[in-house]
Amino acid sequence: MNTILDTSIFWGNFLYYFLESLVYRIIPKKKKNVAGEIVLIAGAGSGLGRLLAITFASLGAILVLWDINEEGNMETCRMIKEKGDVKVFAYACYCGNRQDVYRVADQVKREVGDVNILVNNAGFLTGKLFLNTPDHMVERSFLVNALSHFWTCKAFLPAMLKANHGHLVCISSIAGVVGINGLSDYCARKVAAFGFAESLYLELRLLQKSNVKATTVCPYFVNTGMFDGCTTKYPLLLPILEHENVAPKVLNAISEEQVYLIMPTFLHIVLFLKQIISLDMMITLAETLEWTLLWLR
Repeated sequence: MNTILDTSIFWGNFLYYFLESLVYRIIPKKKKNVAGEIVLIAGAGSGLGRLLAITFASLGAILVLWDINEEGNMETCRMIKEKGDVKVFAYACYCGNRQDVYRVADQVKREVGDVNILVNNAGFLTGKLFLNTPDHMVERSFLVNALSHFWTCKAFLPAMLKANHGHLVCISSIAGVVGINGLSDYCARKVAAFGFAESLYLELRLLQKSNVKATTVCPYFVNTGMFDGCTTKYPLLLPILEHENVAPKVLNAISEEQVYLIMPTFLHIVLFLKQIISLDMMITLAETLEWTLLWLR
């Protein structure tokens, strides 16, 4: 009897959320107001993190900028202040170091307040074949691109849960759901970040903290400097994304409280095919699309 009841509930919920998603395809969700919200962006010193910071600032958010590159971080801070009277605070922080994250997080709480929107964007790329990747670079990859998410969420999530208000944003990658030749360490750490973000979202639902949201972003390669020299065989299907185009879509996903954002749209088809075809066929597809970095060092 319980099996029948659980199955009925499952299909009822499936139908409800399926219809809801169709409705939102036609009628966009109401965007939440981020004015006055304290937004912390890890990896704000360049690329996508910098553009996200500038975009959030233009909407009236209070910005907290973290980056190990102090010079780049201060440049982002300066660019934001040039746009107008905006509250922005810059901190040098190595997100791969747990003690550094907790120390700077305490400083932020004292000087700025409780973070409402946390954007985990810090990262770097080795771009080497597996056997050519030094051990210390593998370790650093996981510290910065995966374990840092644990430390930042542990630092700021408790206040969000207490207020039942907040938003966790994980900047992952399509490499977090599809293996890519020449990016063994990068894929592994993005899988870790994706899995952590997804499981944490489910945990929040279980805790019934419905106003603490989570968004996971999985783009194809973004032209932020890390992928210099990378080419794509079919730019219409799988273009190298420009961070100027990615940032507004990420902000829109956060504003509409989307759980996932995958870019470009063609990748939805690839992910579907991955689940229904054999590994050999998937390899053939990857080779056809040239999902490989041509600049391997």
